[in-house]
Amino acid sequence: MLNNAQLKLPYEKRIQVDTNLKALPQVLAWFEQFNQPPVPYSDWLECQLALAEAFTNAVRHAHAHKAPDTPIDIEVIVYSQTIELKVWDYGSGFDLSDLAKRPIEADYREHGRGIKIMQRIASELNYQQVEQRNCLQLIKHFSEDPNSADQSGSRK
Repeated sequence: MLNNAQLKLPYEKRIQVDTNLKALPQVLAWFEQFNQPPVPYSDWLECQLALAEAFTNAVRHAHAHKAPDTPIDIEVIVYSQTIELKVWDYGSGFDLSDLAKRPIEADYREHGRGIKIMQRIASELNYQQVEQRNCLQLIKHFSEDPNSADQSGSRK
């Protein structure tokens, strides 16, 4: 983890991984670097969940019929009051507004809630097709003092 004196805003990092759910631990380990000020711990936790959902959706849906070496690109940018996550894939795309309007069905067991979860976490959730890729963008405005600790009194 970088200390706050070294963190120059905006702080931007990227990672590229293959289309494989087994890459999720690598993605989450990479995301650990953002668990520091100015990102409040509670917002970081929510964004970690949103990132896991977005990555899983890209693998399971966007790249369902793609080769395992089809890349998924992830970008994170930290600003003084917001964090922005982008997940890029090569799928056929979908209508975010249509999915966002659908109610969560009682029979959703292991899947079907990812977009709703991201919607609740995000200050803004966008989806666009750019050339031959799709970009799911989540912007989260910080909800508390970035130097505050979690409820146990410390940051991880």
